[in-house]
Amino acid sequence: MARGKLRIYLGAAPGVGKTYSMLSEAHRRIERGTDCVVAFVEHHSRPRTEVMLHGLELLPRCEIEYRGTVFTEMDVDAVLERRPSVILVDELAHTNIPGSRNTKRWQDVEELLAAGIDVISNINIQHLESLGDVVESITGVRQQETVPDEFVRRADQIELVDMSPQALRRRMAHGNIYKPEKVDAALSNYFRPGNLTALRELALLWVADRVDEYLTEYRSEHSVNRIWGSRERIVVGLTGGPEGRTLIRRAARLAEKGAGGEVLAVYVARSDGLTAASPKELTVQRTLVEELGGTFHHVVGDDVPPALLDFARGVNATQIVLGTSRRRAWQYLFGPGVGATVARDSGPDLDVHIVTHEEAARGRGLPVARGARLGRTRILWGWLTGVIGPAVLTVLLTRISMDLGLANEMLLYLALTVGSALLGGLLPSLASAALGSLLINWYFTPPVHELTIADPKNIVAITVFFLVAASVASVVDLAARRTHQAARLRAESEILSFLAGSVLRGETSLDALLERVRETFAMESAALLERTSEVEPWTCTGSVGPAPATRPEDADVDMPVGDHMALALSGRVLPAEDRRVLGAFAAQAAVVLDRQRLQEEAHQARLYAEGDRIRTALLAAVSHDLRTPLASIKASVTSLRSDEVEWSEADESEFLEGIEAGTDRLDHLVGNLLDMSRLQTGTVTPIIREVELDEVVPMALGGVPEDSVVLDIPEDLPLVAVDAGLLERAVANVVENAVKYSPEGERVLVSASAIADRVEVRVADQGPGVPDEAKDRIFAPFQRYGDAPRGAGVGLGLAVARGFAEAMGGTLTAEDTPGGGMTMVITLKQAAEHPPASPELPPTAAS
Repeated sequence: MARGKLRIYLGAAPGVGKTYSMLSEAHRRIERGTDCVVAFVEHHSRPRTEVMLHGLELLPRCEIEYRGTVFTEMDVDAVLERRPSVILVDELAHTNIPGSRNTKRWQDVEELLAAGIDVISNINIQHLESLGDVVESITGVRQQETVPDEFVRRADQIELVDMSPQALRRRMAHGNIYKPEKVDAALSNYFRPGNLTALRELALLWVADRVDEYLTEYRSEHSVNRIWGSRERIVVGLTGGPEGRTLIRRAARLAEKGAGGEVLAVYVARSDGLTAASPKELTVQRTLVEELGGTFHHVVGDDVPPALLDFARGVNATQIVLGTSRRRAWQYLFGPGVGATVARDSGPDLDVHIVTHEEAARGRGLPVARGARLGRTRILWGWLTGVIGPAVLTVLLTRISMDLGLANEMLLYLALTVGSALLGGLLPSLASAALGSLLINWYFTPPVHELTIADPKNIVAITVFFLVAASVASVVDLAARRTHQAARLRAESEILSFLAGSVLRGETSLDALLERVRETFAMESAALLERTSEVEPWTCTGSVGPAPATRPEDADVDMPVGDHMALALSGRVLPAEDRRVLGAFAAQAAVVLDRQRLQEEAHQARLYAEGDRIRTALLAAVSHDLRTPLASIKASVTSLRSDEVEWSEADESEFLEGIEAGTDRLDHLVGNLLDMSRLQTGTVTPIIREVELDEVVPMALGGVPEDSVVLDIPEDLPLVAVDAGLLERAVANVVENAVKYSPEGERVLVSASAIADRVEVRVADQGPGVPDEAKDRIFAPFQRYGDAPRGAGVGLGLAVARGFAEAMGGTLTAEDTPGGGMTMVITLKQAAEHPPASPELPPTAAS
């Protein structure tokens, strides 16, 4: 079965006309004879949208009851049974009511598409999942209902329903979107001109990128190699030289002249991975191009001009920006250069700009890779092989009576030259070639024992020998150096990859990073030093190893990080080529230090904020919740002491009962305050013992009316390891809270059960319940959910109960009660089981 086609109307904000456009398309298709049906459309009491539904077949919706309220959703089964050619589904980002076929409406649409039904739907730009953070930063509202970008991008057609912010605000003011009583609030909040303009730009850019994807896909499918200048794309060719910054800025200025211009900086590296470009300069240029809104690309190619042109054509670029060659005049004898070759081969559809700069005609000036650091022993063996080896070989050849011939003798000397190149590098091999040539001339070419050569053929042979020996020595040395460089670059890439990974993982241990530095460079100690100004002394912010340096001057190696920070290493002097990687470590150490300080400041700020919130809440509690029972007690005492009225015994008893109730309430409030203080200061020390729940839980119900709780605690429950006093207080607070929010006449169920190695105490009420996103907040100190009256307490009961439960190694969580309400679950550890004693059994049976 062929998959259905999806058409999406995308808008920048509610009210731009997405649903209206979708219904208009439905009418057009019906006029063409298409079987088009409405599965779900919300007209939101907008008259013009409601009128558009006339004449369209509306499928019945399914009804779902949730928490006592009946909701309607799209009936997917009805759509599949009806099987129209085209179905209309409004509000693609909608979240279905719990109990529906799918969680999200876009999942319903996916099911319809899989069944071969074409779907027309709509969505606002703020509901795309990837744009959630951007939209929140613009509007201040976090969208909870989102659709994955990939699902929207797979749509066969995406049509932008556009409207200027001014026109949308006029439509809003005329009451065409929201009801009149909501218009002023909407215009002053979400529908501000700045918000609408930013959302409109997001929608336009997103659709433009989608169109660009369609264009790229079409060009690829139809093998279109010519460049279509649908938008200005400017490719900047970089060499890693200092002129790259000038080229990037020039390309950015060119891009600004055309709407939607894009800058792509590209560096072409050789396939062998060995390059003379400065990594530091490339990093600076990458940062610059990204700051200017462009992108940086690293491609591999042995021939730069074709690689650059292939990249430009691959991204459908319209212009290439190159710098004037840094070659000197005599170097043009070897070829026309990259700029001239690119300009010649670019063709009529790709413009090439050659930009002058200060580095033109000054030579490459790039750092050249040095030879391999072979070590003294290896270089010594190279010299011995290159100098002593030919002498020994000459002695052996002159003592052999058999004549090997000049060609074989030259090959033996050539072998020594190659061996000296492998061991000691270029200089010993060149010395070996020169010495070998002299020895061959002296001992093996007539006239012997003279430097003159009688036969011209021998002159050619010796000359060719020297040239071949020198060439082979150069190639071998070059291969050895490149092998060393490749190994070094691999090690550096592994180190830099580790640093990049630590950044992505958010690792914040400065000591671990310094230890890595010390191990990587084989140092005795490493320290990160800092000072506040040039005249202040250095302070050590972190160090590893014995006797770390206290000043950069005292270290064997120091790497500055900005003006007032330095990484100091002690142990040995590093070669210059190692300082590049050390610089990366130093920069990462500074970042880690800044992150640690920011985290400490954020933690301290949270503590201050929490302290301020608790103090404010405590003042509010003292000012009202504690004064209320005091006022009641004061009134009762004043009435009893009054001589003007003679109270009856019943009246006096009522006053005394009020005084007792107020005193109990005060005692409860002050007890919770003291318990919360103990929990926050960490002074709660539970005394864990084996306890039976059916003995502790009933004692916790003394503060609630007898007929308000149903107790279901089985007697055969295992023992629990708890502090009986803390458990009683925790259960009492939870039960009192449940009774407080239960409807009149509804009783709270307190039950317990054993599950695996734990025991759960469940307190279930039939009250209003709490949404999932608020379940954790109700356990915070001084929190009262919803419209709880001021006299309902200070909001500490559940916070104290959770604190006591966790102090005993348990937990306290909130769940929904089936049928409505909330269930508090106290999870406790079972006591350790003891094997039953069997004194009546004989030892053999017991064993």
